[in-house]
Amino acid sequence: MKDTSKISLKDAISIGIGGMVGGGIFAVLGLAASLAKGGTPVAFLFAGILALLTSYSYVKLSKKYPDRGGTVKFINQGFGKTIFSGAINNLLWVSYIVMLSLYASAFGSYAPNLWEITANKTVDFHIYASAIILLATGINYYSIAVVGKIESYAVIIKLIILLGFIGIGAYGLMGNPNLDQLALENWETPIKLFAGGMVIFVAYEGFELIANAAPDIENPEKNIPRAYYFSVIFVILLYIVIAVVTVGSLPFEQIAKAEDYVLAEAAKPMLGQLGFTVITIAALISTFSAINASLYGGSKVNYEIAEDDELPHHFLSKLWGQPIGLLITAVTTLILVNILQLESISTAGSVGFILIFGIVNFVGFKLSNELQANKVIPISGFVLCIAALVILVHQQLQSNLTGVLVSMAIILFCFLVEWIYKKRKVQNNP
Repeated sequence: MKDTSKISLKDAISIGIGGMVGGGIFAVLGLAASLAKGGTPVAFLFAGILALLTSYSYVKLSKKYPDRGGTVKFINQGFGKTIFSGAINNLLWVSYIVMLSLYASAFGSYAPNLWEITANKTVDFHIYASAIILLATGINYYSIAVVGKIESYAVIIKLIILLGFIGIGAYGLMGNPNLDQLALENWETPIKLFAGGMVIFVAYEGFELIANAAPDIENPEKNIPRAYYFSVIFVILLYIVIAVVTVGSLPFEQIAKAEDYVLAEAAKPMLGQLGFTVITIAALISTFSAINASLYGGSKVNYEIAEDDELPHHFLSKLWGQPIGLLITAVTTLILVNILQLESISTAGSVGFILIFGIVNFVGFKLSNELQANKVIPISGFVLCIAALVILVHQQLQSNLTGVLVSMAIILFCFLVEWIYKKRKVQNNP
């Protein structure tokens, strides 16, 4: 008899794909095209290669140390419960909050195209972005089962619409004059392409959610690697084709003008206003489901960190039946989305996740004998993550100083909080 409490390979792949194809692609596609121009598909490929290399370390760690704490447990496994591991785990929680802000920002950008509340798009953006966070928080408090149901339906709906967009879009590319934009002479320099890929790296971070499900995956020896590799490779191909269709459909000026909702704009040449509306609805469903799942994931991460004694035990207390971290996550997201621009949010999220993934790769390298892993792949992932961080920060310093400053402030804040907490603990328990 089949064990219904176990997660099948199909469900594990859905968790990975659902985590990646959340609000990310809807939020950052226009940003990627503005940074990489005709080389946008290559920028997505660069980011995808980094995700694929990192997924190797996640496969090995998930098989050896299956735990619902996922990334939090892996970092503690590699470094013990130190100020460093605590700070990086705090950074993971804050990066979830940054991702939530990104998804809410995408929702706020797409929604006014469907229904304007006021005559001012900026005011509408803030109303929609704030309302969707409040709604998702309410659902998380009401029932975790509802969050799961929304997620499973949303994955199917958004994939059907995106694959339909690709099918019709590819057909519409025939004879489209904008197809020339993909030519080599319209690509940015390799460094800029790589930097563009790193700014939008947040579109790939969701595969790490498979780690949290690892203890419940049936036939883990076979299915854990399949879940990671299949979902990451599928999403790389999906993003590349979406990037080709978008850049081949719209002139660069139009992409820049509709940067925050470019996917809907790209459906217009083939399907007119109907296409625009369908993609807008898909974006709203995707970003809403991503906010729902990330709120749940973020509060779990916060709870795990407190359980591991890397945050005060106040975070273990419950409010209305859910960890207090859920409310803190929601309130902080509300503040961030209303004060930061999309590019700054994307940069802060990418810096956080590239740093975390670099450290997970280092743990994969450090524990390679126990994991029976090939040392070359994790260390390559680690080196590439560090190079990516340097290139990303250098490029953004020139064009988006706020994003870099926010990223650095977040990292410093995480270390400071952990240092103060650990110091107080030692003083209280001499």
